[in-house]
Amino acid sequence: MTLQADVAAPGGVEVVRLGAHTGARIDGMRLGGDLDATTVARIRDALLAHKVIFFRDQQHLDDAGQLAFASLLGTPTLAHPTVENSDNANVLPIDSDYSKANSWHTDVTFVDRIPAISVLRAVHLPPYGGNTTWANTVTAYEKLPASLKALVDRLWAVHTNAYDYAANVDEARIGGVDVKFQSYRDQFESTVYETEHPVVRVHPETGERALLLGHFVNRLVGLTSAESQTLFGLLQQRVTQLENTVRWHWRDGDVAIWDNRATQHYAIADYDDSPRRLHRITLAGDVPVSIDGTRSTIRTGDATHYSPLT
Repeated sequence: MTLQADVAAPGGVEVVRLGAHTGARIDGMRLGGDLDATTVARIRDALLAHKVIFFRDQQHLDDAGQLAFASLLGTPTLAHPTVENSDNANVLPIDSDYSKANSWHTDVTFVDRIPAISVLRAVHLPPYGGNTTWANTVTAYEKLPASLKALVDRLWAVHTNAYDYAANVDEARIGGVDVKFQSYRDQFESTVYETEHPVVRVHPETGERALLLGHFVNRLVGLTSAESQTLFGLLQQRVTQLENTVRWHWRDGDVAIWDNRATQHYAIADYDDSPRRLHRITLAGDVPVSIDGTRSTIRTGDATHYSPLT
């Protein structure tokens, strides 16, 4: 049974559609590792249909519970290819104390085996701001005019973790570079990865075509830097048009799950110096495939330690 928008499912579960193209909230469900197979299948159906789904009132979850639940949806990866978490090897803290991901991106596209799904849980929220916005990269592709589709269908891009976003430190602080941000950046880039991905990938479950871009893109293959920048900006603008997005206002106990093969997201840094912490688990994915069936190619770095392939 596929969960439909704005209808109740057995057990009082309801899917509330949040936008025409992106996002749904699922009410009446308590997440955990004890969910039955039918319920898990319904969650996956809703995820594939709406690209990102949200659950309120999951305060009972801790890292172990989040991991147990996430494991029902797929195989957890390590927290990150380069950033380690000594408390839990599969959980990446998204902590404003040393990192603010305020840029449009798809998670971990600099490796060949891009995660399929991300599961994010609110741990500590600021008193205001700190929302997150998601964009549907399938709809973005579908809405391209035929002339642009003909161009991007054959384009490839080099993605890397050594890029300007990772270097975005606060030079305005007294004393210069923030030590915690610098330390995080050094760890983030401790092993350099570069992977060549198709700009248009075919979704392995739905067969949909999606734009594979975001802030890890270094350049478009075969184009000059100026040409890459211009075309990348044009395509990113298509992805992030407001009509193609959903913005989530976090509350304590919230959990967000998104299809990392069909979305980009942006964590909005509008909460001043207030602390903000969320915990992310990513689930193993496949190597992207282009429209003509060509798989992504590794240029630098081996991510086999980070994630198995599905």
